[in-house]
Order: sequence, then structure tokens, then C-alpha cells
Amino acid sequence: MKTQRQIVMGISLDAAGQATIDPSLNDVLFDLALKLESPTDLPVDIEHVVAAIVIAAQHRQLGTDHVVTADDAELIEILTPHVKSVFKLYDGRLGRDE
Repeated sequence: MKTQRQIVMGISLDAAGQATIDPSLNDVLFDLALKLESPTDLPVDIEHVVAAIVIAAQHRQLGTDHVVTADDAELIEILTPHVKSVFKLYDGRLGRDE
């Protein structure tokens, strides 16, 4: 059985770095992606948001008890530079389909 490490409420990582996302977060992450497009000027999708959340958690900007919501202005401010860095490092390509 794979061990999961909680990143924030509803998102965890396994030992291989694969994220598990609670289905209740799908709409929230989609809405966050849309809201992050304006401050980043990038075509943000759910995978970019999850990557930015993981990076923010690694930088101790988000705790394991953080509840992710789409209308959290502070969260958007925290995630914006991390989304930009994901695009810079990976040219925006994340996930299995790309």
C-alpha cells in the first residue's frame, strides 16, 4: 500500500510524487485556474494549480490543514509566483497527456 502525505486538505502525494485529489476539489481547482490566468497572464489549468499548491506547501506557505477555496485572495497571491515558475521550468507542460 502506498503511503500518502497530505499537502493541504483534499490533496496528498504518494512516494512517487503523484498527487491524489479529492473529487470535491475539482470545481475549486478549476475556478482557481481561471482566476490565476489574469495575474499570471498564462493559460493555467488544474495541474498547474496543484503543482503551485505543492510548491507553496514545500515553502511552508500553506499547511496541511489549509482548506483550498476559489475565492481566497491570499491563496491566489501565494500561488501566482509558483504558477509562473512552473511555466518557466516546464514550459507549462504537466501531466500524463502532454
